[in-house]
Amino acid sequence: MEKIAPALLDWFYRNRRSLPFRDDPTPYHIWVSEIMLQQTRVAAALPYYERFIRELPDIPALAACPPERLDKLWEGLGYYRRVHSMQKAAQQVCRQYGGHLPASYDALLALPGIGPYTAGAIASIGFGLAAPAVDGNVLRVFARLYNDSGPITDPAVKKRFTQRVMEHQPPDAPGDYNQALMELGALVCLPGGAPLCAQCPLAALCEGRKAGAAEALPCKAAPKPRRVLPVTVALVQNAATGEWLLQKRPEGGLLAGLWQPPAFEGRLLDGPAVRQALAALGLDPGSGEPAPLPTAKHIFTHVEWRMSGWQLTVPDQPAPGGCVWAGRDGLEGRYALPGAFKAYRKFLLEA
Repeated sequence: MEKIAPALLDWFYRNRRSLPFRDDPTPYHIWVSEIMLQQTRVAAALPYYERFIRELPDIPALAACPPERLDKLWEGLGYYRRVHSMQKAAQQVCRQYGGHLPASYDALLALPGIGPYTAGAIASIGFGLAAPAVDGNVLRVFARLYNDSGPITDPAVKKRFTQRVMEHQPPDAPGDYNQALMELGALVCLPGGAPLCAQCPLAALCEGRKAGAAEALPCKAAPKPRRVLPVTVALVQNAATGEWLLQKRPEGGLLAGLWQPPAFEGRLLDGPAVRQALAALGLDPGSGEPAPLPTAKHIFTHVEWRMSGWQLTVPDQPAPGGCVWAGRDGLEGRYALPGAFKAYRKFLLEA
């Protein structure tokens, strides 16, 4: 096992992908990339990363960005709480550290939205500090290397794996070592029972492979079932202007502070129920008959929305409180619509 780091680093230096945040690994670049990559594949995240860094090239720019513009830059990545926490952290960094991330794992961990993995990635890759950066890729690699069937979702098991990761980390290359483990998990030691053992630089050392158990690892505790929530979406168009009604969500909870078409918990089964719900928002629904739209669903971490939709044209009137009228320019350039409403966004833009 003492051969893990040399073999891994040799493979990494010969096979690593050229990525913008890897080619220019400033602490800020590492931070932005790691937050984006928490829920997004590298190939999908790259255009967002490049646009984000181009418009917000440093921490003071992120701290000062208007919230609606920040949401628009993040649109399509989902989990907007991540970028909201980033901005809070950036503002704190400007107050406490002069606009530069602190070169300390513990200080990084104290910032909003930065957990142990992200703090370890910034500390090791951005500052060259000895710190663990243990994500799902790394847990999978070490479960197979040690033929360890402990459930990686268990905090005690994750702590054990993290200790093993640090036992092998070379003090002169902590960032490269952490990146190499992530890269190995992303390119070779693949999830879903499909490791490419013939391409792995650690195959001769892998206890899981020797035991014929690599494909069955890692083990995870059974996830809790998601709550299913019916939601009705209303696409409401102004008869005079052609604009669409958008509603701002509450500042707390799911999709906090984002804009959406009016949406109601529960399933509204007919036109009168839709008009009644819109009237409760303070809108004159007129006499038009709502037209049904296709159903859709969106899966969040702990809840699944099963959506039905209605489209309605209403008389010209001011937007109710907490709402705005928005045309194509607003929908494309100003207001960020969460990905949960992707199935209905096309109706807004095609009209």
